[in-house]
Amino acid sequence: MSSDISGGALTLADGLTLNRMGYGAMQLAGPGVFGPPKDRDQAVAVLREAVDRGINHIDTSDFYGPVVVNELIREALHPYPEELHIVTKVGARRGEDGSWIHSLDPEDLKAQVHENLEHLGVDVLDVVNLRLRSHEGTTEESIAEEFGTLAELRQQGLIRHLGLSGASGVQLTEAQGIAPVVTVQNLYNLANRQDDALVERCAAENIAFAAFFPLGGFTPLQSETLADVAARLGASPQQVALAWLLRRSATTVLIPGTSSVAHLRENIAAADLVLPADAVAELDTIGG
Repeated sequence: MSSDISGGALTLADGLTLNRMGYGAMQLAGPGVFGPPKDRDQAVAVLREAVDRGINHIDTSDFYGPVVVNELIREALHPYPEELHIVTKVGARRGEDGSWIHSLDPEDLKAQVHENLEHLGVDVLDVVNLRLRSHEGTTEESIAEEFGTLAELRQQGLIRHLGLSGASGVQLTEAQGIAPVVTVQNLYNLANRQDDALVERCAAENIAFAAFFPLGGFTPLQSETLADVAARLGASPQQVALAWLLRRSATTVLIPGTSSVAHLRENIAAADLVLPADAVAELDTIGG
């Protein structure tokens, strides 16, 4: 395992190397992650800036938009740099009203993989996460059939690496019995630490733990302690929250999203923010 606790790169199984500060493309779609972006040119500019700044890990899905975000990625970045890793997800559809619909039927999972291939303009998907549930929580239900379907597509050469999103430790163990798992993408941030044990396990097993909603998601993190620490360090609360996550474990990777170039640059700068021990101790009191 190769990693830098303050940023840098993380080398996983089969030579997959992710820079620990990634980019989540979800916010490039319209309000509610539905429909076209408010400013298409700005969305394209954000994607290009991310790659220019050294980000090689972009998180996306065909159900962002739907389709809109993957088409933006293709417009902005295709043909893709060899070192760029696009991590997508399957397991959901969008209703005409923008609703999120679980869709884990094996035949539809296959269809979703082929749709991602088409809309991203690639012959093989680099990393595919099986989205099990939304951010409300995890279960211990069997995922053998669903993950097995993706494992078959991997054997066929349509997917290089597999991961899980919204998974429990039990489901990770089950999946590992079917095919290698290189990433787990779960809700985790300063205020939401239910997955502490899973974060530690992923570090021990050299699995990237991608913390989604690292800044709180649709309800941004609000904490007087966070604000106080940020003020002392001359940083924004968002930068401090991201720096804390990078320090949390050696295999934590971040995918903060934004539709602003300026905000993107601010997020990236968080990788260089050093948190003193007393600041970490204060921040540790926020979550539970």
